[in-house]
Amino acid sequence: MSAIMPHRIFELYQDGYRLYTKSILPGVTPFAERTVRQRNEEYREFDPTHSKLAAVIMKGCTNTGIRKNDVILYLGASHGYTISFLSDMVGKEGLIFGIDPAPRVMRDLVFLSADRQNIVPMLADANHPEEYRERVCAADVVYQDVSQRNQEEIFIRNCRLFLKPGGYGLLAVKARSIDIKRKPTQIFEEIRRNLEKVFTVIEYRKLEPFEKDHCMIMVKK
Repeated sequence: MSAIMPHRIFELYQDGYRLYTKSILPGVTPFAERTVRQRNEEYREFDPTHSKLAAVIMKGCTNTGIRKNDVILYLGASHGYTISFLSDMVGKEGLIFGIDPAPRVMRDLVFLSADRQNIVPMLADANHPEEYRERVCAADVVYQDVSQRNQEEIFIRNCRLFLKPGGYGLLAVKARSIDIKRKPTQIFEEIRRNLEKVFTVIEYRKLEPFEKDHCMIMVKK
């Protein structure tokens, strides 16, 4: 096996073709993920077929905007797979607010946060940020992965409310959740143009072959 080395993106590692984070909880694998021990550290494999963030990195993204000790607002937390790796990336002094409206997945996120105490699970709808406005602090990064048709509107509203000036927003666009009749590329380009009216778009990448009909758009406020 190749030696694990720092990736060009902060807080990530690679062994030539696999992506890893350095675990803040060695010996704990909440998603039965593959781990490697090296130089008294444990590294968790970050699978691009299970995470759009890992997918965009494998597609050549040069900067996620995520740094150690950051505050992240994550919209569409689900069971917490990607959040668990963000937890490693921001470290024990960082903080992640995980928003999701589904009680079933929120239960899993609560269990995850019992071990990873830099995760704050919140049962709420990203469509209604007023529900959690008083419980979330200003964020260095807003990350969104939701299936609603108005993904763009949700993202802009939350970035305006919570993203710090100079902060980064990452929007995973799900074309089929917006309009199944239109070509995904048309949807991606339209959303990109709309975001450019509000923010500076710094990354735009389609996620095939890891995710069909998805792209990631990264902005700076």
